[in-house]
Amino acid sequence: MNIRELRTQLGDTQSEFAARYQIPFRTIQNWETGVRKPPDYILNLLEQRIQEDLINRKTNALPKYDPQKKNLPKRSEYVGAVAWLQAVRDTLGESVVFALDEALMCQGRFGGRSDEYIVWVYGDDSVAQYNGVVVLGNHISPYSVDSRNGLRYTDFNRTLSDALANESILDMQGITEAVSRYYYSNGDSFNGISVAPEYQERFETLAEEAIAYYDN
Repeated sequence: MNIRELRTQLGDTQSEFAARYQIPFRTIQNWETGVRKPPDYILNLLEQRIQEDLINRKTNALPKYDPQKKNLPKRSEYVGAVAWLQAVRDTLGESVVFALDEALMCQGRFGGRSDEYIVWVYGDDSVAQYNGVVVLGNHISPYSVDSRNGLRYTDFNRTLSDALANESILDMQGITEAVSRYYYSNGDSFNGISVAPEYQERFETLAEEAIAYYDN
């Protein structure tokens, strides 16, 4: 596929596509008009990223307790979020990538809740055999994954984009707190944060809420 065909799969304009993958707008124009040709490795990388973005961020309803499913370790039985997540990882398998609130816990940006039940992940659909597990997608680019304490989790920008994509079913307290901590620990600045263009307007509102978070 060429760049235009890849872009139209997402339904993006040239400016949206450029912002999504942080490529200069002029470069996208030049590639699509044939003024320049993207290197094969760039084309292959973009194709992989686009396919992952089309597969991931599935539309989900929050799971209800099902007595036929297996149970994860209970959050209340562990001291600290990391110890609990390590136990969850041991149950689900080392390949699982934590997302959303669990990613924020891995990052140290959110402490979680003592009665935590929902666990957001990227991984194989088979992990949904456990109560409370929500699979956002089966694949995620390694460029969006960090690791610490033996845990794999989405980086902050991917976590933020996933939160905005799933806001209708997500308790936004964790992400609001995390964005607030980012702002105040980054010299009262959101520099370094990047979200997909379709979420930019919503992020601006979230940013205002995050700045006021610790004042309320």
